[in-house]
Amino acid sequence: MGIKYGREYKDIVTDFVKGIEMVNGFYELLDMEAEDWSAMEPEEQEQCLRTLADDIFYGLGSAPVMQVGAGSVRHDAANHVLKVHDGEKLVSIVYLV
Repeated sequence: MGIKYGREYKDIVTDFVKGIEMVNGFYELLDMEAEDWSAMEPEEQEQCLRTLADDIFYGLGSAPVMQVGAGSVRHDAANHVLKVHDGEKLVSIVYLV
């Protein structure tokens, strides 16, 4: 089905990366431990986060909620946003239009 969006995709991903970084244990979705993530160079981390954001974005096209580390990402189609949660706490809203 896919997610409909009106903003530039690269801008959505940039905002989405910032939200994902706020989720405790987000790197677990990459099959990494905290030590593995910390050992990476900042450029490598950025690339991994962008890839992760892409994967989650496309995954949300078929499932409205995805678990990410200790939190989740929800596609709120009615409001055209992605909601990023760390546990129960809403930490970021990514606007799609």
